[in-house]
Amino acid sequence: MHFLDDSLYPENQEKLVIQAAPYGPEWLPGDADDLPLTMDEHVQAAVDCHNAGATALHIHVRELDGHGSKRMSMFNELMARLREAVPDMILQIGGSISFAPEDEGADAKWLSYDTRHLLAEITPSPDQVTIAINTNQMNIVELFDDEDIDGTSMAKPAYYKAYRDMVVEAGPDFYLEHLERLRANGVQPHFQLANMAQLETVERLVRKGVYNGPMVLNYVAIGGGFAGRHPADLIEFIRRVPDGAVLSIEASMRAVAPMNAIGIALGTHVRVGNEDNLWRRKGERMSSVQQVEQMVKIADALGREIATGQEAKKIYKLGEWYSDTDETLDRLGMVPNRRPGRRGFMLRDIKS
Repeated sequence: MHFLDDSLYPENQEKLVIQAAPYGPEWLPGDADDLPLTMDEHVQAAVDCHNAGATALHIHVRELDGHGSKRMSMFNELMARLREAVPDMILQIGGSISFAPEDEGADAKWLSYDTRHLLAEITPSPDQVTIAINTNQMNIVELFDDEDIDGTSMAKPAYYKAYRDMVVEAGPDFYLEHLERLRANGVQPHFQLANMAQLETVERLVRKGVYNGPMVLNYVAIGGGFAGRHPADLIEFIRRVPDGAVLSIEASMRAVAPMNAIGIALGTHVRVGNEDNLWRRKGERMSSVQQVEQMVKIADALGREIATGQEAKKIYKLGEWYSDTDETLDRLGMVPNRRPGRRGFMLRDIKS
């Protein structure tokens, strides 16, 4: 992304889209006060986050026993109810479905490719499904302090080890098929990127004509194989993202607020919620709703407006698909592919 002299003025930035992730699939009941259990509680969590200022909802589903649901029927039911309860929100299903271990001693793992492909067929359809690109370590506890998980299920050695050793399985066999299925069902992929190499893979998919659509993505700074918390890495990633892409910042625990504050100042978007963080400051719990409210306050202090639901859908370019590689490159603000025999750095062609 390019920054002109006036790019930091809030009146020249897109209105802020706040993603809320209030379903915390890695936690068990009692780990956080606001974890939804019943279907009514799932719906109310969405309503409360929307009322606080969130316009995108990251969705997982929990069974009554407290474990993450892997049943598509549960996702179908929740989607139908959310369409009624929060019609203005962007509804985004988490592509892992549930990575939580079934019990102590079990592995924390993403579900099979075939199971994750079923998310493209949820009815009613979500607006988005998040998609991982390239198989990658996902040790979500690497950056956690002891105080972050004290008193939670993750402090138990078996659960801690399960999350320490977790791997995201997302090789080409997965993402090529998944992107095709999402496009066939009119569902926008929301790319969850761990590092610069994964951004480059997405750019290659665009340049090769494999993916022709908006580039909507999260920079996932959770460590353990994903990006870390170094501000220079965050800024370099923002610099490398195409001008026409839509970028949100995602971090973990008490780093969420400072990382998101940088993102808000630079004109990107943010994600918060108990899936990412449980704390306001050391020893002080913070609900998903309070985290949304905190982002609203930071944005207000910087003079940046919050997007309405309809504005967020336009910013995310929901419903847009492009006809070919050239149109996609143009819409994303990327220079064209090299023409045969053309030397030097590429420039966008001037249309007469």
